[in-house]
Amino acid sequence: MGFPTKVQLIKRKKSEQWYINFPSAFAQAMEFSKGEMVEWFVEDKGLLAMKRTNVPEYLIKKLLRRSN
Repeated sequence: MGFPTKVQLIKRKKSEQWYINFPSAFAQAMEFSKGEMVEWFVEDKGLLAMKRTNVPEYLIKKLLRRSN
């Protein structure tokens, strides 16, 4: 299931900022933490990919337990 999300733009005199907000259900499923850093990649004009720069250790341990 996808999550339709609107791209937003805030224009200022000297700059502009683009925003894409994550739906709460998506952020909860990924177990994001406030202030967590991520990195975006443009795969092609129709696909953005996002990567966690540092996966929290508790999530790594959780994934390892699931795979056993």
